[in-house]
Amino acid sequence: MNDVLTAILLGIVEGVTEFLPVSSTGHLVLATELLGYDPKRWAVFNIAIQPGAILAIVALYWRTFLAVATGLAKREPQSVAFVRNLLLAFVPAVALGLAFNDEIEALLESAVTVAWALIAGGIAILVIERLAKTHTVGGISGVSSGQSLKIGLVQCIAMIPGVSRSGATIMGAMALGIDRRTAAEFSFFLALPTLTGATVLQLVKHRDAITGGDVQLIAIGFVVSFVVALAVVKAFLAVVTKHGFAPFAWYRIVAGALALGFLYS
Repeated sequence: MNDVLTAILLGIVEGVTEFLPVSSTGHLVLATELLGYDPKRWAVFNIAIQPGAILAIVALYWRTFLAVATGLAKREPQSVAFVRNLLLAFVPAVALGLAFNDEIEALLESAVTVAWALIAGGIAILVIERLAKTHTVGGISGVSSGQSLKIGLVQCIAMIPGVSRSGATIMGAMALGIDRRTAAEFSFFLALPTLTGATVLQLVKHRDAITGGDVQLIAIGFVVSFVVALAVVKAFLAVVTKHGFAPFAWYRIVAGALALGFLYS
């Protein structure tokens, strides 16, 4: 398979999985391993195309961002609380990401770690779905400061590839009593600073290894992930509202088991 087709395929994987609780990074790691790509070569690419999926959230929720920006200018409490909560949830990822960046990169080369994390995460989702007692909080601005910080701490578990940033964030929020839709949207919005920061850090760190050809491939993956994520986010909310997160939990368990079978064979 040539590089352009590889970039398109990985862009599709990123767009489909970034905001689902199934681990986009884990799927990208497995894709490079199972399809025989050189994981070291494509590791930076996998991170660099994440902003494409992030841009999809901006496109889908531009009215929300505009309302928050306008509210901040007027110092409206809801807008201030919205930004405060996202910043509080973002801080733990910054601290741990900078402290353990090398260790995190090493884990990105382990497809076996991803497979086991998929299974463990699936089981955790099933347990939380059954036991969590949630209530409507009225959107992200209705989440407390303490809850936001705790959600940010839980998100850090997703530094282990295969855990899922969105899955950890959503399940952490639900375990704290936050309703499904707010938990999902908290995950969407928290992705903006978290993934942007991670992407910038990796691109700066590996800037000398990126060639002109790599930039072209990254651009292709970026566009593909953006287009795919636009469709996936809308469908995701519809599925969650009707069926909850159990379908994604069972998918994780099956996918992880199949990956382990392939890797150990």
